[in-house]
Amino acid sequence: GTAERCNTMTASWGGVGELWGKYVSTIYIRPQRYTLEFVEREEYYSLCFFGPEYRQALSLCGSKSGRDVDKDAATGLTPCFDQAAPYYEQARLVFLCRKLYRQDMEESAFLDKGLLEKWYDNDLHRMFIGEIVKVLEKE
Repeated sequence: GTAERCNTMTASWGGVGELWGKYVSTIYIRPQRYTLEFVEREEYYSLCFFGPEYRQALSLCGSKSGRDVDKDAATGLTPCFDQAAPYYEQARLVFLCRKLYRQDMEESAFLDKGLLEKWYDNDLHRMFIGEIVKVLEKE
């Protein structure tokens, strides 16, 4: 999002690595998630990593929609705004990422069809690959 309007979600699916000569993150967002609107619209997104003391706040961010709840107010998390993307002051580690690629997952691409039955109900993720352009770490 932006300094005026942003949204967060808790996710455990994703990864980091190297691709196309760049350090990248890979994230997956279901089509019904409010956060998808923001990631689609903006050039950058952030990944924030928290200590265990924030487990309850992160649980709320993963179970409630920003369409219905002001997650910042409900959790006490404090948004900060880099030139690229919003992130949270309480995060111990932040990756700021510039989108490079996106693609919708397709049923026909699944080699193990059991994954479709176990994890999906006609709501396949959209995948994004973003270059990690900045890392912020608390000392």
